[in-house]
Amino acid sequence: MRSIVLSAALALLAGCGSTPAHPPAELTEIQPTVTLKVLWQGSVGSAGKNSFFPQPLGNAIYAVGADGGVTGFEKASGRTTTSFDAGERVSGGVGTGGGLVLLGTPKGRVLAFDHEGKPLWQTQLSSEVLAPPEAQEGLVVVRTGDGRIHGLEAANGKSKWIYQRATPALTVRTHAGVVVRQGGVFAGFPGGRLVALALANGNIGWEAVVALPRGTTELERVADVTSLPVVDGAQVCAAAFQGRVACFDAFRGTLLWARDVSSVAGIGTDARYLYVTDDKNAVQALDKTSGAGIWRQDKLAGRNVSAPLALGRHVVVGDLEGYVHLLSREDGSFAARIETDGSAISAPPIALDATSFLVQTRSGGVFAITVQ
Repeated sequence: MRSIVLSAALALLAGCGSTPAHPPAELTEIQPTVTLKVLWQGSVGSAGKNSFFPQPLGNAIYAVGADGGVTGFEKASGRTTTSFDAGERVSGGVGTGGGLVLLGTPKGRVLAFDHEGKPLWQTQLSSEVLAPPEAQEGLVVVRTGDGRIHGLEAANGKSKWIYQRATPALTVRTHAGVVVRQGGVFAGFPGGRLVALALANGNIGWEAVVALPRGTTELERVADVTSLPVVDGAQVCAAAFQGRVACFDAFRGTLLWARDVSSVAGIGTDARYLYVTDDKNAVQALDKTSGAGIWRQDKLAGRNVSAPLALGRHVVVGDLEGYVHLLSREDGSFAARIETDGSAISAPPIALDATSFLVQTRSGGVFAITVQ
């Protein structure tokens, strides 16, 4: 394959790597309006250079380290419910669904286990699995590093369909997989494209342009969708590096609105706003129906800020030093801050319920945190 992945150079340019392009902004004292409290914490192996995050299955939360050690934690207490070893290194993180715990490996294998860690099946795919597999409606959907999306039968791992598209010569290495919703598979691609596939057979429903490459050099013309799209009712939204944030009709793919904001980390939504962490590590709120700017919090420059999680009246992000920042949904001001284990939170926070969420650090710390 002639594709060249600029994981280091573009990570520095975009502020998303382990070493920021500029010194991280110093955190100043804030006047908290609410309190963040750790409900429980656990530990799995180090994620290495991967962006791993926990996944729920029933009453448990599963997390994995790069060495393949998987731990299940009880949602309410953090008590360990199961612990097992996948038997090989993991690159795609943990995925769950349909009663399965799923892992992807650097050698292109998908490993399926039951909730107690019993091996069920494994399937060899075409290249490295860089994102957690998704399971829904009897299918496991997996994205591989060669630009393919695989639909596997959840019962036995046999291939049911494959979607493939050409990969540009220059791309940003990304750990973003796919979003499975409403019988569709939504995925962003290099070149600023967003694709909707039919879950049942992998047929393409529509393809839309989030951003068009522009500039004179190959580097300037990189406009990749490097984060997960967000499916929000009848619309689906995505962000592109050196491009735009755009929302489309989820069923037809027609453009609803677009705004020039470059992002590698990604986006989140609630009932009113779309939130995006831009490539300068500022968190922005946009009107969800029009894309109009609402506020911009720029005091976290150089801190490799994660994608935002909308949680009630607040927005949650993590940073390269393991801090969790809580922002006001109304104006982006700092509402609270809490420290974890000092290592980076590069993956998006995951909601537990209306007031609580999970983060996983690069060192393997798993923290359940609540807003009080």
